[in-house]
Amino acid sequence: PIVSSAPALPTEADMDRLDAATALVRIIFGVFLAVHGANKLRNGLAGTASWFGSIGMRWPRGQALTAASTEIVAGLMFAAGFLTALSASAIVAVMTVAIVTVHARVGFFIFLPDGGWEYCASIATVAAAVAVGGAGRLSIDHLLGTGTGPAAGVVMVLAGVLLASVHLAASWRPGARA
Repeated sequence: PIVSSAPALPTEADMDRLDAATALVRIIFGVFLAVHGANKLRNGLAGTASWFGSIGMRWPRGQALTAASTEIVAGLMFAAGFLTALSASAIVAVMTVAIVTVHARVGFFIFLPDGGWEYCASIATVAAAVAVGGAGRLSIDHLLGTGTGPAAGVVMVLAGVLLASVHLAASWRPGARA
């Protein structure tokens, strides 16, 4: 008999499992991020804006509204698998800003006082992985045929990092109160 060294193609059952796993990850991370953003609005923006000012963000009320809106909208889009690479890009951007402005100076572990950067990096990594790997067949992108390939996913992840960098350069003044 001839032995093939080529890997077996995934079966339909394999794809069903992968699509279900991708949907689960998207839904959990997306909904959790949306709830996190809604929490910024829960008692009005004043407290969140004050905190943004205390970490050196210029225009703290606008920053609070932008962060909350991005987390809510991008989180829900990501959960639904709608314009997934774009929503992942926004998630990468907001998590990068969170890591740089608050969490990197604390250390790695989230359980440290003021929370380290591990959880924000995990959220950004999940968003990046889904952007590159695709939202799967259990998504609005699949339904509408609007999904993107791996190269576009990589470009969108890099765009998120670039957007975060521009945002930080324009609006973050470490050590200064807005």
